[in-house]
Parts: sequence; C-alpha cells; structure tokens
Amino acid sequence: MTSERARRFVGPHRGQLLFVLTFLTLSVLLMSVIGQQTAWVQKTAVFAQPRFWPAVAVAGMVVLSALHLWRLPFRRIGRADLREVLKWAQALEYALWFMAYVLLVPLIGYLPVTLVFVPALARRMGYRSRRMRMIAVIFAGATVVLFKAVLAVRIPGAALYEFLPDAWRSFAILYL
Repeated sequence: MTSERARRFVGPHRGQLLFVLTFLTLSVLLMSVIGQQTAWVQKTAVFAQPRFWPAVAVAGMVVLSALHLWRLPFRRIGRADLREVLKWAQALEYALWFMAYVLLVPLIGYLPVTLVFVPALARRMGYRSRRMRMIAVIFAGATVVLFKAVLAVRIPGAALYEFLPDAWRSFAILYL
C-alpha cells in the first residue's frame, strides 16, 4: 500500500530508486578508495591538500544521495523502472561504437575506419536512403581532410600500413 507522501509526489517515479541506489553505491565505492587514489602532503595547508577537495566532493555525493534515498517516498522497483534502465543502457551502445572506432584506427587507419564508421552510424541512427549514405561518406572524407591536412593533427599510422611498399607507406602515414 502506498503512503500519502508517495501519492502526493509530483515527480516521475520511474528509474529514481535504481538511479539513487546506483549513485550511492558508486559514491561509497569512491569514498572507500580515496585514500589510495589521493595523497595527504605534510606541511601543507588543509585547503591546499590534494585529497581535501576530492574528499569534500565525494563525501557530498555520499551524503546527498543517501538523503535522496531516505526522502524518496517509494522504495519498490517496478516495470517502469526496468524500462527506464533499458533506455539508459541504450546510450551505452554509442560508447561501444566509439570504443570500437578508437581500437580500430591504430590497426586499420584513420581514413578507412572513418569511411566505414560514419555511414554505419548514420544507418544505425535511421538514415537509410542512398542520399544520406553519400552525405555520410562525404562528411567522413571531409572530416579526415580537415583533421589531417588543414588542422595538421598527428594521428599515428596504422599497423596495416606496414604491409604497403615504402612510397605508399609514407603517403598513407602522412595523408590517410
């Protein structure tokens, strides 16, 4: 049976309990390792200590998320909560796309990976027409030209370039 406070709660219910529990757990985990991750330097003012401000921030995260959990008017996980978590997890897909991109660039090369990933991501986002595929390929090529030629961003050559003849290899490392 729901309490009067839970019935009068005007905010959205879905996902709050899971979010607060996750945030509190991560905050407590951060607080437990702060001694190993930061240092306390002798003969240094308290406010200048490398550990002080991170400890204040993490302690605030722990206290405020615990207060949020304590004041939450409902404490049951329902179907709406699980649907909300699935929506959150969908955002992780794009992080995985990015990680795959970052891992493949040193192996295959900046130009080929970009020319494959940009249209693939455009397709994944729902742009399936031939016109949009061409725009994605042109955008990918323009991005590579902008970063390599105009901005002169130094991107390491790919391992695949080692199998090219000498003249092609130096061209590929510089411009592809």
